[in-house]
Amino acid sequence: MSEIYDIGYRHYEGARLGRAYSTRALAVHSLRGIFGLGRTARSKIMPFSLATIMVLPAIVNIAMMALAKERGIPYSGFAVVMQAVVAIFLASQSPTVVAPDLRHRVLPLYLSRPVSIAEYVSAKVAAMTIAVFLLVAVPLTLIYIGELVVDMPGPPATGEYAGAMAMALVLALLLSAFGLALASFTPRRGLGVASVMVVYLLSSASVPLIYASLTTSNDESGAAWAWLINPFWLVDSVQSWLFGTPPHAFDSGDYPNGPASALILVVLIGVGLVALALRYRKAASR
Repeated sequence: MSEIYDIGYRHYEGARLGRAYSTRALAVHSLRGIFGLGRTARSKIMPFSLATIMVLPAIVNIAMMALAKERGIPYSGFAVVMQAVVAIFLASQSPTVVAPDLRHRVLPLYLSRPVSIAEYVSAKVAAMTIAVFLLVAVPLTLIYIGELVVDMPGPPATGEYAGAMAMALVLALLLSAFGLALASFTPRRGLGVASVMVVYLLSSASVPLIYASLTTSNDESGAAWAWLINPFWLVDSVQSWLFGTPPHAFDSGDYPNGPASALILVVLIGVGLVALALRYRKAASR
């Protein structure tokens, strides 16, 4: 004889927040994880140490403006000058965004709710993009505020600051798309860090060699394209075209024409996003 027991389940009668809320909550959770918020103290050491290093040049810039009435690192060149720190941040924190879900095989649980692959990837990329953007944008804003407070001779460089902020967002999107795609190919955090750093080092070290080789061969037009191998100089070339800022490549090298650089930039962002989506589609099918 069977019996029916009341185990206390009740129908949910509250508001249904929908897929947009789920995606936004996943992005916020990922962003908190990048900076170690809600995790152990050891998880906070790397991101906040790198953020502090990024702020130090801003403090030096403000001191130079206050004492010597001279500007230090230009707004348009800040990300290029500090690219090593940004790359280390990207390499160290990208695996924290993608590796845990792959390692613990919880991706099917996310997708069992009303969150698609595209929304999942968008949340992860948005979180990493915001984190990298803040890393660059905060010191830029400190420098600009310092310039206004110090009251430098002449008008403030508002246009250059606004252009640098816009390109910092584009740079953050490019780096996040490729950084997360590279880190997602392994569930192990150490291998993810190594893969991102190796690609960055190769792109940075190869540029001067290729540029010098082509310049020696009197191929100036071909040498200019070598700068676009590095993502920071690629974005700098687009910035130079859009806002008329000087190029910040070594030896004051000239970049190729701006529209071509912008097209390459858009294509690379698209390739990174598609690669990340395909990687997660494959992981979700297992």
